[in-house]
Formats: sequence, structure tokens, C-alpha cells
Amino acid sequence: MLNKEENKVLESIKANLYMQKTIALVEKFVENHASKNRKIACLAVFDEIFRILNEARSFVDEYLADRKEKGEIKDEKQALKSIAGNSFSSVLIYIFLKNKEFGNIREDIFITSQISKVPSFKQVSIINVDGETQKPDCDLVVYSLNEDDTLKKCLILSLKTSLRERAGQTYKWKLLMEIASSDNPIKDKYNIGYNPEIIPLVGFATVNFYDEINNPQHRGMFKFFDKSFIAKNIDADFIARMSTLPNYINENL
Repeated sequence: MLNKEENKVLESIKANLYMQKTIALVEKFVENHASKNRKIACLAVFDEIFRILNEARSFVDEYLADRKEKGEIKDEKQALKSIAGNSFSSVLIYIFLKNKEFGNIREDIFITSQISKVPSFKQVSIINVDGETQKPDCDLVVYSLNEDDTLKKCLILSLKTSLRERAGQTYKWKLLMEIASSDNPIKDKYNIGYNPEIIPLVGFATVNFYDEINNPQHRGMFKFFDKSFIAKNIDADFIARMSTLPNYINENL
């Protein structure tokens, strides 16, 4: 069962004009595959995110053309780029919450794009390097709470629609965290400070719009994360299907 805040998030995503076609396609897939088991259908739709976002593209194009005609935007291409990233994040949150609603995700696990809502997140996410701070590339946080609402565990999740931009940046904080949380000469050399009560998991998720995951350099990048996910209906030995996310967080958070 979802709480009041989670239901509010669901409604806000559905109310977003450019998300309406995407959400309708999510619901259509679940309904079409729910005859045997709705819980399984809710999991399976994670792997359809790539197809759904592509299918919703024409609707988004019409939405942007209408906004441009009204003078609300000037650059459709830039707006589309922004919407692509926001759509990935929003549909992932929406499907996550629907899976929680149907019992595929524990009730004490939460997801948010608003890191200020995560208790003690600054302590978990900020690494000091000789007086300066380094923060992770964080699009979503999946976290669990103790009975007193303090942070129990968390997964920092970086989302990318394409690996072409900032592909190498997403794991640098993870490597810095590994250095900062162990005794080694590099930590002392650069005066690195990091002492959180909880060490976060760091994950990566992509829709791989441009079929870049088979690039050897990109495949190597995935190894630096605790877990990497792809929102496509494919299997690969170096990246997991997005439908495995609920099981992963249930076991690790």
C-alpha cells in the first residue's frame, strides 16, 4: 500500500501533459498482460520503458510543436532532450510505485528525485577533498528507513538516456567513494574525508536509445557500479534488466 505522499507523486506524474501518453502505454501493457498475474505484469513493464518512450515520441513531438506555436518555447530540440531525461525518471518512479502498490517492493522502501527528502543524505553523499566537496551524479535515490524514520540503507541511481554525454562521469564519484571509505595512501595524499554511518550502493540505469552498450569502453564502465540496469527487453551478462530492480533492492536495502 502506498502512503499519501506516494499517491500524490503518482497523480502529479499522470497530470504532467507530456507524460500522459507514456503513462497510458504503461497501463495498457499491464492490463494486456495481467490476465495471468498482475504482479508479474507490473515487473515486466520495467523492461518495456525503451519501447514505451519511443512509442510516445510522436505525442511528445506534437506537444512541443503546439507549445512552440503558442510561443512557450523556442528550441524544440533542446526541449525534447530535457523531456527525454525527465520522462525516463518519471516513468521509472511511476512503475516503481505501482510495483510497490502491488507488493513487489517492501513497504519500508521509498524512491525520490528530491534528495532533500532522504534523511541524512548529505552525510552519505558528500565527500570532502582537501576542503572542497564532491557530490554524486544522482537522479534518483531508492532508500529504506528504520522504525524511527532514520536512514537504514540507500541506492544512489544515475539515469542516462544516452551514454554519449557524461558517460565517463557517472562512476567517478563511486571510485572516489571507494578510495574515501578505505585506508590507502591516495586518501591521505589528497586529504579525502568521508565517514558516513551508512555506505550507499551506487547504481546506473539507461534506456540505451542509441545502442551504445556494446561499445567495449561502455561495457567496462558498468563494472564500477554495484548494479547496472537497462530498460529494454534484452539480456546481457554485463547489465541487468530493469525488472530485476525490485528484487535487488528488496534483498539489499
